Amino acid sequence: MRIVILGSGRGSNAEAILQAQQEGRLGRGQVVQIFSDRADAGILALGPRFGVPAAFLDAAPYKTKLDGEAEQHYIATITACRPDLIVLAGFMRVLKLPFLARFEGKIINLHPSLLPSFPGLDGIGQAFRRGVKITGCTVHGVTLDVDGGPIIDQAAVRVEKDDTLESLTEKIHAAEHALLPAVIARLSERAP
Repeated sequence: MRIVILGSGRGSNAEAILQAQQEGRLGRGQVVQIFSDRADAGILALGPRFGVPAAFLDAAPYKTKLDGEAEQHYIATITACRPDLIVLAGFMRVLKLPFLARFEGKIINLHPSLLPSFPGLDGIGQAFRRGVKITGCTVHGVTLDVDGGPIIDQAAVRVEKDDTLESLTEKIHAAEHALLPAVIARLSERAP
């Protein structure tokens, strides 16, 4: 199963995927390309470390969505990679219909809450401020409904009374780093 990772930040979830691949825990999955919409994103440094091509793909002029000519460039560039799965690992742009239609059923996202609770930005902060006792992370299929696609799997994280936002964030990141590679490994075993 050929995997393309899209990310906008430091790439800790991408690193967890690549580490799992290196250790033989990614099933039949193989990361073939990393792309970032930010030229300075830490995720791009993972490519050389793990022997995977990594490149900046400009998404201008929009800051929060992939649209217009940039979207068409993304579609063409990713299509050339022949992906079986596209993993959004901290990719901070809303995907529109042309992209979703081209890769229908092949895009998954990781969200830092137990969806459908706390969708959108700052899922961890939303849960913390609400005072929930259990939160976690969700891997879901990507649709036009932001953070509303079909849930593939979830990992629960208990919020202890002495947790701070920072400690809760660390616990959720640890859960994400275990959940996402495990989901990819399972999906790879079902791939033709």
